[in-house]
Amino acid sequence: MTKLKQNRIIDSTFKYFGIFCTFFGLIVLAIFIFNILTEGVQRINWDFLSNLPSRRPAKAGILTAWTGTAWILGLTAIISIPLGVAAGVYLEEYGKKNRLASIIEINIANLAGVPSIIYGLLGLEIFVRTLNFGGSLLAGAFTLALLILPIIIVATREALKAVPKSLREASFGMGATKWQTIWYQTLPAASGGILTGIILALSRAVGETAPLIVIGALAYVPFVASTPMDEFTVLPMQIFNWVSRPQHGFVINAAAAIIILLLITFIMNGIAIYLRNKWQKKVNW
Repeated sequence: MTKLKQNRIIDSTFKYFGIFCTFFGLIVLAIFIFNILTEGVQRINWDFLSNLPSRRPAKAGILTAWTGTAWILGLTAIISIPLGVAAGVYLEEYGKKNRLASIIEINIANLAGVPSIIYGLLGLEIFVRTLNFGGSLLAGAFTLALLILPIIIVATREALKAVPKSLREASFGMGATKWQTIWYQTLPAASGGILTGIILALSRAVGETAPLIVIGALAYVPFVASTPMDEFTVLPMQIFNWVSRPQHGFVINAAAAIIILLLITFIMNGIAIYLRNKWQKKVNW
């Protein structure tokens, strides 16, 4: 057998192995989602969404969990989006291309892959103990903002890189300053990619549990948070609390809460895909 035939056999084998792994993963995911749907759909109703947690499965709801998730998501967005976009603009448009810049770029890329519990420990020391935020929504939001900042920075930089230099040069040729060029030309042209990165980053933050457990978020909260300094719980922690209970009713509640969390994640990812496709249609370069 010639070397060419051996390489073709290897390529073909790898191709079918990849197809098998893909379908295997999809089948397992489909089984998982089907089991959750069959268990949890029957439990989803207005009472489930509007009731407070309870020791009786039939009366337990996710009001505190989904409102806490909404609070955390909103505060995290308010904190992380301006900082992440501003840092990305500075590094791409103003920062000098030297060794220090290369080190910063490498570290930002590495921070995007750091385990989330490390950010939880950092948030515990800085926001909970040093700044005395305690186990509040604000401490959780700042911690998750640190978690997703590298993702937003990288997404912003990549979106800005995709904007051609000719657009900047045309703006400079018309007498615009550097900031005017960035604000009126570069950022609007890169907005689709930036928004996609932001939404995907927030989608990751929605499902995080480890950092919030570390900073002291509670698994059981009998009231709805009304200020950023209130204690809180979120959907992933509520789900964890229910699946650890021996009663089958709590397992059904957990499945229903998982469906709600999946819907939030799918909607956010769907918005990101829509914005990306809409932006790509407008690109003329």
